[in-house]
Amino acid sequence: MIYASDLDRTLIYSLGAIGVPENTPGLIPAEIIEGKTRSYISQQALNQLLDLITRVIFIPVTTRTIQQYKRINLFQETLIPDYAVTSNGGNILIGGVVDKEWRESIGGLVARHSAGAEEVRSYIKAIVREDWIISENYCDDLFYSFMVYRDQLPLDEITNLSDRLYNLGWRVSLQGRKLYAVPAAVNKSDAILHLRRTVRSEPMVASGDSLLDKSLLESADYAIAPCHGEIFAEQQSGLVKSRYPFTKESGVFAGDEILQYVNMIYNNLTALGVGPL
Repeated sequence: MIYASDLDRTLIYSLGAIGVPENTPGLIPAEIIEGKTRSYISQQALNQLLDLITRVIFIPVTTRTIQQYKRINLFQETLIPDYAVTSNGGNILIGGVVDKEWRESIGGLVARHSAGAEEVRSYIKAIVREDWIISENYCDDLFYSFMVYRDQLPLDEITNLSDRLYNLGWRVSLQGRKLYAVPAAVNKSDAILHLRRTVRSEPMVASGDSLLDKSLLESADYAIAPCHGEIFAEQQSGLVKSRYPFTKESGVFAGDEILQYVNMIYNNLTALGVGPL
């Protein structure tokens, strides 16, 4: 069985996303930069994940760049996955090394089916004012990430931007204080489907919280999302009916329920004789 999961706000949580005081019992540092903890995982979720990876193939699937992924101590020291998807699907790491063939294929798809990065940046800058933006990054030569003042960002403007970029072959996602603009070919679903064929393991369980995770969840046989983030907001709006369950907890302890769900699916499938495949 494969367990493919988004990381930030799904399994690991920054200080702004944990939803509880930093000194709450049961939190374990997941990412430490220059001696300061930048993100946490719950102890219970970590214990479940450590047990799970002895029985299934665990694949982190993140929008983080390669460099940002590799600074997560949890996945460089405590447990080291054989495979990881970074850059929102633009890069696949096998044994920590970039799959160059995959990266080249993605570059070709982006060039053929999406508008150029500079053209898209000009659209963004025409709508998102400079005083709404804290920082800007062009990530792994694939997509844009803007740190923004969320409370100053008019949501109708973001909807307008999303509609414009959709017609240019790009997708927009607002996650916390980060605004992403990503070419359609750079997606988590295609990358994880490629890895499913590579590792030849079925079935697959997935988890994630943002609109950039929707394709990942929809490509899985079983999926779960935390009761926070864009996917949950869509569900709450009544405009979208999700086929997968949501956790009862929000914040860092949603990770406990997510791992409980994955273990339940594994145990159920094992009882049917298909779990260890």
